[in-house]
Amino acid sequence: ESRVLGFIGLSRLLVTFIQLTMAILPIFVLITTVRSVAGDREAGVFEYLLSLPVGLAAWFWGKIVGRYLVIFLPVFAAMAGAVLWALVRGIEVPWGMFAYYTALLAAMGWCFLGIGMLISALARSTDVAQGMAFMVWLTLLLFLDLILLGVMIQEHVRPEVAVGIALANPLQVFRTAALALFDPQLIVLGPSAFVILDNFGATGYQFFAVLYPIAVGALAAFAGYLFFRRGDLP
Repeated sequence: ESRVLGFIGLSRLLVTFIQLTMAILPIFVLITTVRSVAGDREAGVFEYLLSLPVGLAAWFWGKIVGRYLVIFLPVFAAMAGAVLWALVRGIEVPWGMFAYYTALLAAMGWCFLGIGMLISALARSTDVAQGMAFMVWLTLLLFLDLILLGVMIQEHVRPEVAVGIALANPLQVFRTAALALFDPQLIVLGPSAFVILDNFGATGYQFFAVLYPIAVGALAAFAGYLFFRRGDLP
């Protein structure tokens, strides 16, 4: 078994998997989800929808549930498959890490699904929706690295304010929580780690990293539903 940063076997695989997922899952969810409402609007699906005994709420939230299952189940199946293989080979399974990474992936998938549905409800075409999704992704990447907050701190911005702005980004929350499992002191983040740990604590931040993206996704999805319900369907 290879050892990297003190991790062996399945632990190393999970760390690698979560890092790859952080880079791929959000943009994949956004690009594929923004076509949900905008694409059906362009295809004229709503004309048939209005002739069926299906409410707008049932259609919209049914779309979200279906998309969520399509997004999350393959990711979870990959992790579950790795666990089953480890059990067959007699490799120790870090159940705590597996459970928390599963919760993180579930929360992050829901977060970007909600954002994608909001964009899809606002956009009038799939081209506009995909462009908006890409801009959202670039904006989140811009505020991804907490090291960049050093510039804000040099401009005499309070560290708590600077870190708070960064942690408003669900992608940064996800990344920091993933780091915290194998670096509980968040040494790689430098001074920002003191602000995070002093205000949240290690356990508190783990809960925050799961609950905050869920809340963002739920609010975005609900806002998307309101725009969809009040908008011009055709």
